[in-house]
Amino acid sequence: MSPVLAGVLQLLALVAALALAYRPLGDHMARVYSSERHYKPEKWIYKAIGADPTAEMRWPAYLRGVLAFSAVGVLFLYALQRAQGVLPGSLGFSAIDPDQAFNTAASFVANTNWQSYAGEQAMGHVVQTGGLAVQNFVSAAVGMAVAVALVRGFARSRTGELGNFWADLVRGTLRILLPIAVLGAIVLVACGAIQNFAGIHEVGQFAGGSQQWNGGAVASQEVIKELGTNGGGYFNANSAHPFENPTPFSNLFEIFLILVIPFALTRTFGRMVGSLRQGYAILATMATIWLGFTALMMWTEFAHHGPAFEVAGGAMEGKETRFGVGASAIFSVATTLTSTGAVNSFHSSFTGLGGGIQLLGMQLGEIAPGGVGSGLYGMLVMAIIAVFIAGLMVGRTPEYLGKKIGTREIKFAACYILVTPALVLGFTAAAMALPTPPHSMLNSGAHGFSEVLYAYTSGANNNGSAFGGLNADTQWYNSTIGIAMLLGRFLPMVFVLALAGSLAEQKPVPETAGTLRTDKPLYTGLLVGTILIVTGLTYFPALALGPLAEGLAS
Repeated sequence: MSPVLAGVLQLLALVAALALAYRPLGDHMARVYSSERHYKPEKWIYKAIGADPTAEMRWPAYLRGVLAFSAVGVLFLYALQRAQGVLPGSLGFSAIDPDQAFNTAASFVANTNWQSYAGEQAMGHVVQTGGLAVQNFVSAAVGMAVAVALVRGFARSRTGELGNFWADLVRGTLRILLPIAVLGAIVLVACGAIQNFAGIHEVGQFAGGSQQWNGGAVASQEVIKELGTNGGGYFNANSAHPFENPTPFSNLFEIFLILVIPFALTRTFGRMVGSLRQGYAILATMATIWLGFTALMMWTEFAHHGPAFEVAGGAMEGKETRFGVGASAIFSVATTLTSTGAVNSFHSSFTGLGGGIQLLGMQLGEIAPGGVGSGLYGMLVMAIIAVFIAGLMVGRTPEYLGKKIGTREIKFAACYILVTPALVLGFTAAAMALPTPPHSMLNSGAHGFSEVLYAYTSGANNNGSAFGGLNADTQWYNSTIGIAMLLGRFLPMVFVLALAGSLAEQKPVPETAGTLRTDKPLYTGLLVGTILIVTGLTYFPALALGPLAEGLAS
């Protein structure tokens, strides 16, 4: 079987699996967030934290819950890393340095999971399982809660109430993420991923030294890393490591985990707003971009430009032979079009144009299908922008799902789409202009610039993957990427929740003959075009200096 055919067949199998899971999972999540019932374990949690799950919140109160919970998470995870040297199960590792501890705490709470350290050489069992794995669950649940709050803003009228953050957080964790993660961990263990609390042990001797590996609860952390679109690997090689991702089947299963909730949330959205067709329109937009990027990536990596590529069957540098070009390309697009950041190959080794596709996927805002929760609310903001543009073209007040998109709403949407590019381009410019940060670049020229641009794009968009040539474990990069991750995560949430509150206060606008049908293919095409044009106008100059220049020169 040719490598190209193998890649296409894997893509078809993945699409089929996602299609089978779409309806039951989407409907289940709609029931979870619409239910008025509270299970006993949930009641114990509410009692422990002093929360009333039946109390409705307006957007400022909902936002305070998001920020307070996340701030406590940052402080707790920072303290846990700084105390690692005296904790049991530390495997002899010392406390994490302050700048790296801040970077890691910000990273995992912001659902980014950027890692400027080698996991198996820095973190013990307590930090890995009691700190990082816990944040993998709750940071994903926070994103889902904010998305559901925005959906309620569309679904409700004449009220500013968006639900209860604490109830949404607990339900998302216990009723959605945890059950799937338990089943997924069993699948990964069956595939060969390790799951233990073993210490460091030698696995081989060689001239001048020995090779050592430490065990860990890898399968359970791997599954929520993918399912929650987190991305932080137990080992430095991430999902390219055979302990995390042993076989081609486990590789395809992990891609499925990355995509299944973001895609299924579009059905949840359709259910909650009372129109499945609206959910299908958002799904079609996400799927069009995802499939288009996947096809482009496979084309660039399979393209033969010399005898070495001919022999290898494609650009195999930096890719695992057990996965090949096709599976690596599919994984790469899935992880950069979502906020996952996991890697089963080294992105810096992709072709110049392949690296550009990875960058552009993140710069779209990771909305196709995007992160768990963040992909849906990011796409809905872009849907509002598309409706606004359509309204300008025909001279009508824009409407979306029966809500008028006025000055206030479009200001919130505009602020949302401007925050991340400002962080990415501002920090990249500073890093290139100052004398010290460029010393971290392994490469010069266009690829070196791409390393820096990729780092801040990944951090501000809460992705977490990296071009491996950049040494980001410095005070400058640990601090600035940490700031970019926190601002890139929580500033957009401010505008999303403010937008949700504004929409919920409106009364429904009746549909007329002049209302733009947002459940038709014409609108889907308009939305895809809006996303690509807005992103292109924002980032094209930077992309031209980096991956485009490198790709055209090769």
